[in-house]
Amino acid sequence: MTLNLSPTEENYIKAVYHLEREGQTVTTNHLSEFLKTAAASVTDMLKKLKQKKLVHYRAYYGCNLTDNGRKQALMIIRRHRLWEYFLSKKLGFSWNEVHDIAEELEHVGSTSLINKLDAFLGYPRFDPHGDPIPDEEGHIIKTQHRLLSEVPAHTPVEVVQIGDQSATILEILSEKNIRIGTLIEIRKRFSYDQSLEIRAGSKHITQISKELSRNILVKDHE
Repeated sequence: MTLNLSPTEENYIKAVYHLEREGQTVTTNHLSEFLKTAAASVTDMLKKLKQKKLVHYRAYYGCNLTDNGRKQALMIIRRHRLWEYFLSKKLGFSWNEVHDIAEELEHVGSTSLINKLDAFLGYPRFDPHGDPIPDEEGHIIKTQHRLLSEVPAHTPVEVVQIGDQSATILEILSEKNIRIGTLIEIRKRFSYDQSLEIRAGSKHITQISKELSRNILVKDHE
């Protein structure tokens, strides 16, 4: 069942979903930090979402999504990721530009529009950052990828997803010719700081920090 939710309510539902997936008990403080909102405002919103049967909430114990709340969250995420794909693949926006625009477009709640957008795009399974796109029933592919930081040297792998998708990280990756689908091979691991010398693509040699390597998810190159 699709509800008529405000953008703020949708942002809260999506935030709870992401925090739940990180294995956290979703407390008021977690949401306050995640959304950069006062704890009192978070409490008020959770009470409203509880009345709409979108979250289970008890004061001092935190909250989690109901089945319908999780379905609503997945529909918001579906809209966001389809818009990111459209902006990147059809309008030529760079992958570090699409997130903020999609944050606004995701609140356009027309189901028929999103389903037609999905069909127009050819039913993509992943967004420009490698995140899976939920289908119209709310099903989402579960991915199991390795961090580049965990890959042995001289093992060819393919970039399939980016962890931290902040504009700063994505800009650095672009500068180093690292994108979804890029083939990477670790040439050397420096013991001093665990930074890596890598080959990105067929020729480009560059060096990346340990922190950056832990935000690059890869799979074995077939």
